[in-house]
Amino acid sequence: MNNETLLNVLRAPLISEKTARVGEHNQYVFEVAPEATKADVKAAIEQLFEVKVEAVNVVNVKGKSKSFRYRPGRRAGMRKAYIRLAAGQTIDMMAKA
Repeated sequence: MNNETLLNVLRAPLISEKTARVGEHNQYVFEVAPEATKADVKAAIEQLFEVKVEAVNVVNVKGKSKSFRYRPGRRAGMRKAYIRLAAGQTIDMMAKA
């Protein structure tokens, strides 16, 4: 995979209370491209962060139905990936660019 494809697979890390709890078990959560497969995500993580990935679980999150000024609308859905790393390896999520 070239760098352009890698950067298109991974959109952003997700930071929340739930991901902090999951992080205690050496797991990380990323928003990924809707067409990304588990193999694509694994290759992107291993090449970008130079870590060993043990498992990848991918979840499609449906967008919520909301109303805005009495008009119904729908938020966009997303695809997220739960990445479990090998023991002793970490990813610095708060690194400064």
